Amino acid sequence: MATRPNVIIDPMTRIEGHLRIQAYAEPDGQGGGVISKPGLSSSTMVRGVEAILLGRDPRDAWAFTQRICGVCTVVHGLTSVRAVEHAIGIKVPRNADYIRNMMIGAQYVHDHVMHFYHLHALDWVDVVSALKASPAATASLARTNNPGHKPNQGRLPDAAYFQTLLDKLNGMVSRGQLGLFANGYWGHPAYKLSPEANLLMVSHYLEALGWAREVVKLHAVFGGKDPHPNLVVGGMPCTLSSNPGRITEDAGGTSLNREGLRIIKTAIATMQSFVDQVYLPDVRLLASQYREWASIGATEGNFLCFGDFPDPALVRTEFKDGAIDYPAGYLIPPGVIWASDPTRLRPFDPALVTENVAHAWYRGSTSGEHPSVGSTTLHYTGPKPDGASHYMLNESDRYSWIKSPRYDGQPMEVGPLAHILAMHARGTLPTDKLVRRAVQQYWTNPVAQDGLGLTIGQLNSTLGRIFCRMLETKIIADQMSDWYQHYFNNRSGAYWNPESFTRLTQPQRWPQSVGFGFTEAPRGALGHWVRLDRTSGLIANYQCVVASQWNAGPRDGQDTAGPYERALVGHRLADVKQPLEVLRTIHSFDPCIGCAVHLIDPDGQPLIEVNVHHVAKVSMASDVRDATCNDGHPPSVCGASDGR
Repeated sequence: MATRPNVIIDPMTRIEGHLRIQAYAEPDGQGGGVISKPGLSSSTMVRGVEAILLGRDPRDAWAFTQRICGVCTVVHGLTSVRAVEHAIGIKVPRNADYIRNMMIGAQYVHDHVMHFYHLHALDWVDVVSALKASPAATASLARTNNPGHKPNQGRLPDAAYFQTLLDKLNGMVSRGQLGLFANGYWGHPAYKLSPEANLLMVSHYLEALGWAREVVKLHAVFGGKDPHPNLVVGGMPCTLSSNPGRITEDAGGTSLNREGLRIIKTAIATMQSFVDQVYLPDVRLLASQYREWASIGATEGNFLCFGDFPDPALVRTEFKDGAIDYPAGYLIPPGVIWASDPTRLRPFDPALVTENVAHAWYRGSTSGEHPSVGSTTLHYTGPKPDGASHYMLNESDRYSWIKSPRYDGQPMEVGPLAHILAMHARGTLPTDKLVRRAVQQYWTNPVAQDGLGLTIGQLNSTLGRIFCRMLETKIIADQMSDWYQHYFNNRSGAYWNPESFTRLTQPQRWPQSVGFGFTEAPRGALGHWVRLDRTSGLIANYQCVVASQWNAGPRDGQDTAGPYERALVGHRLADVKQPLEVLRTIHSFDPCIGCAVHLIDPDGQPLIEVNVHHVAKVSMASDVRDATCNDGHPPSVCGASDGR
């Protein structure tokens, strides 16, 4: 860089931390400064799952791709099975769509709440300031801010509970053992919440940990475990069990019965109550104190959605000539919003997606190529740290392990902000009307009790992303009940399309050899492209373009900055040595850089090598009956690993 960066954060995030941010802030002479040009966003580790999948059975791909990330859990697996289903021309039964919607929906609610409290709230909540709080005043604030919620489930009087929490915090601070709350910029002048609001938020931070444990039970019932629940090409690996009691390994297994359905209903109710009573009021409280952040952290204003949450009763996605024709009926609509026309939702064409590596450590096209013909060939040319962290990245060279995804040649922001803007622009479904009412009531209306009095254009901001994530969580948490009821009414129907197994053995019947699978992950548009070999039926190429790549990618061949980099422009830092403001904006995207990385050493060599023996479960020329388990089920359904 022409000017040496004076703002360096590495690692950037509290959990998915393999992200380095470099920027330069013009000094203001008082220890602060202003960032006047895009920064550098660099993934410091490499992902290699695509190479691992070459030559494997396509029915196994979901199990490998799900391990791209331990936080994103089900979405990579579902994107993978959808890619294979697209390639072989399979449609799944209605029950499979209902269950998939609930599983992705549960991840959304879980992920967004955990992000707010455990990955982002501490950018706004000063834990040490909470030591000055009055327990009685905090109890009063809780009754006002969260009137339907009982702190600590009512085990203690409210003031007594907050006094207990205050005593614990005092003990941690006095011993210098902040634990979960270590390494914060406590006392930073950009913190604005009162001590009582800080203490209330800390209490909800701790409550959300236990809440999350209950929510993920839905994945365990439908998919056998969490994270990385089981999936299958052609539907879901579920059956309806006659066992009425508790599900055990030898009495119902992971099949569904009355007890399992009770767990699912309870999990959905638990999601809804915490979202309504705790999360939403807390976001509104925070927003009321940090309104200026609705004018900070904007990207170029281009937004992209692949679309997700189909209504199986009304909608079926059709694939025509390699492109996708989307009828209306998706909760999150597919589409593109350009900065030049922010109220219009334009059709999404997957053929216009490209990746280029002009500033990424890969061999390949610096002008961009479609993922279906892309490759993952490592080409590291960056600095080789000697154990220190003083190395610098150069914006004129390659500086990241993330490629630069583009749509029609342009950088695009993906995620909750894109989702809400797309629903707002579509405006035809009941959920769209709910979005418009909520934006009017809570965002643009200065008269409403919770109204912020901001413009719709200010949604493209740091605070706008927080607001849209909250609104999206509310919509999906409520929608979970509808999906469950649709499924329950149809629970005796099919869960898996048996033709998918037959179709995999008959490459001549595939509509195409390249499949595109998509979901809208909690962090945004997620796409997998798989190319199958028509002779062997095995994977010939596999490429993933994940949500955080769209947002965190580096400059492209035209030297255009990615969304993270662009969003830093205009930030005024109170203290360059404690760049809390940069954390606020980058965290508002909810980075999940683990989706892009695996570990290598400073010389670019893998730190661990794992040899996995694999063979195709099915010979493409064999009869289908030769590839069933002892019970007559295909191995991808019964779970057999050897195709017996």
